[in-house]
Amino acid sequence: MKLKGLLFILLFATLTASAQQSTDSVWKAQWISTAIPQSKPNTWLAYRAHFTIASAPKQAIAKIASDSKYWLWINGKMVVFEGGLKRGPNPTDSYYDAVDIGPYLKSGENTIAVMVWYFGINGFSHKSSGTAGLLFDCESNGVNLLSSGTWKCTVLAAYQSALKPTPNYRLSESNILFDARLALNGWQKIGYDDSKMPAASVCGAAGAAPWGNLVLRPIPFWKDYGLKNYVSQRVSSSAIADTIICQLPYDAQVTPYLKLYAVAGQHITICTDNYLFFNGGDDNIRGEYITTGGRQEYESLGWLNGHKVYYIIPKGVKVIALKFRETGYNTELAGSFKSSDGFLNTLWKKAQRTLYINMRDNFMDCPDRERAQWTGDATMESGDSFYALSPSAGLLSKKWLSELVGWQRPDSSMFAPVPTGNWSSELPGQMAASVGYYGLWNYYLNTGDKQTIAALYGGVKKYLDSWKKDDKGTIALRRGGWPWGDWGENIDMQPLEDAWYYMAIKGLQNMAVALNKPADAAKYALYMQTFKTSFNGQFWNGTAYRNPTYHDKTDDRTQALAVISGLADKDKYPALLNVFKTEEHASPYMEKYVLEAMFIMGDEDEGLTRFKKRFATMVNSPGFTTLFEGWGIGKDGFGGGTVNHAWSGGGLEVLSEYLCGIAPVEAGYKTFQVIPQPGPVKSASAQISSVAGIIKSSFINKPALFKLSVSVPEETMAIIGLPCTAYRKIKLNGKVIWRNGKYVTNSKAALFDDGDVGHIKFKVGDGKWTFRGLK
Repeated sequence: MKLKGLLFILLFATLTASAQQSTDSVWKAQWISTAIPQSKPNTWLAYRAHFTIASAPKQAIAKIASDSKYWLWINGKMVVFEGGLKRGPNPTDSYYDAVDIGPYLKSGENTIAVMVWYFGINGFSHKSSGTAGLLFDCESNGVNLLSSGTWKCTVLAAYQSALKPTPNYRLSESNILFDARLALNGWQKIGYDDSKMPAASVCGAAGAAPWGNLVLRPIPFWKDYGLKNYVSQRVSSSAIADTIICQLPYDAQVTPYLKLYAVAGQHITICTDNYLFFNGGDDNIRGEYITTGGRQEYESLGWLNGHKVYYIIPKGVKVIALKFRETGYNTELAGSFKSSDGFLNTLWKKAQRTLYINMRDNFMDCPDRERAQWTGDATMESGDSFYALSPSAGLLSKKWLSELVGWQRPDSSMFAPVPTGNWSSELPGQMAASVGYYGLWNYYLNTGDKQTIAALYGGVKKYLDSWKKDDKGTIALRRGGWPWGDWGENIDMQPLEDAWYYMAIKGLQNMAVALNKPADAAKYALYMQTFKTSFNGQFWNGTAYRNPTYHDKTDDRTQALAVISGLADKDKYPALLNVFKTEEHASPYMEKYVLEAMFIMGDEDEGLTRFKKRFATMVNSPGFTTLFEGWGIGKDGFGGGTVNHAWSGGGLEVLSEYLCGIAPVEAGYKTFQVIPQPGPVKSASAQISSVAGIIKSSFINKPALFKLSVSVPEETMAIIGLPCTAYRKIKLNGKVIWRNGKYVTNSKAALFDDGDVGHIKFKVGDGKWTFRGLK
């Protein structure tokens, strides 16, 4: 299993390394478009070229860039379904793909066809270059295929924009209307006669404006699950149309497909329940199709999402088949959690599904209204991904963090969402969360990727050093462009932002140690000491943390961050528990930090009681496989009330990390811990697919027995902790290692004493271990 978990990363690294080698040489291909380069939004272009090779190579790496997306066929076979990434790695540059086209080539003449979808609209996750274009460069193993004026290129007139309502300003994608009467049928195939197809126009060399320098795609191509039948279909009829409502297995990213018989000119609308009913307060994306005469089929290539797909079909059209193609980020749902508590099981599964639906070109806040990489959401998603998914998901975290620094402004400020073409405001609290302990440092802990923290360290340091200190030893409130603390009310902004900044410095100090920067590490360690003293002196009033100038209800968010950051010492925990029992102001986003704080305080019973109460509506809603943006839907939610918002999934991480106790101790899981805090839960098991291999843990929690089984991957070490210290005897794989309060020397498990009065801990090497604590 360990080899399987690492295989994808190794293959991806090999392919990208080959491509990167080729980028060290001069690109010879040129950007091409139509004779008059296209700038109209939602333009679709068809490119064709013929080339001859002496023999088919085993491998031929092609470098491909487009604004904005492309589909690739070689010799009539689909090679890439939706290639390209939204722009950009920074404000001026673009991504390119590396594709091995060798397996699709043949000796003699070959045909290449590429379809490009040019968004042409700035959005919260894309910066338009202003011009549609394609760049194709393959000089590899006898293949010399370069985009140039020898290629053919034409506008695909069948692709048009649907009438209003149009998608809201946050989205770069348009509503696609395909008029099959105007289709250029068969143009992707080998035998198509392209003699009358216009010649392409050269628009510039690689690296030229408006596309800028080219950065290798840092994430895998989409996982294509193929065309599938819907779970079920039902028909709702009116006098003029039938609405066929098709059930998806779960909230998914889909391109809907239809096969039918019709006369020409019939207008079909394709949308989802997330378009019609659960749109998050604003218009998003649908598809439309105008029939040609006779038998026909069509796949709407602008992906939609939801639990149901609606085909609104005029009377007289004969439907032959309706299907969907799910595509998504190429990772496995490799993590798992199961317990004796059904509510927690459902919460974890819904959080995993919500996470996955919000991953594609970037982490998203929601897959419908915005598709934007709000960085507070991304911090939560990144943390969840290490417990819920296979290691390839870590590449999306790396891309997110690299883009934050790539978009850093000359004044050192950082903002999100990025990439972006129409947003510029900084949210200081979210930025501090992202570049610090819970963002960049957590990425390093889970991946061991020191190269990335080394590359980003300077930008993070400049950003955090640019925050203005006050005269009290803490931070002056940073307004940024949007001084957002959370949805909801009773937000005590000054101590809340101070706590976020403290955790950012904590992450930066840890990175300085890891990167062997002793002067920086010492400076930040000393600053943290001063900061903590000042924070407690200013805001602790004996019962809670409050800004003296703040007059609303006590903010539970501030108390939570004080605990998880370490600003609050243990002597304050009893008072803070009273706050958590009485104050409930946090949104689902911030509620994760409240639950985590209560686990850290050792109050997991009360923490789970509060968490289950607050999340009851969305977890118990049977019609949704995902979690909501707010505590309810629509007007009962926050920010428009989407039904698939991954920032609500933080409980997944807490259940795996604290209740089941799995967490990295040394970067890359070289050493990790399994120290469960079961609370009222009678049994639970968890699995994660770490970069070091599969880790499994399960416990049974009985009055007289605590049984803990752990699978430790090869070449790693684990610190295992049994909750409670009142054990008469502890056995490891049948051998006594603890008796009457004392460690029994053995060759398998060393006693690990770190002063934790709540657990008895041992350190073990790789293997399968079962601990039985008899009380």
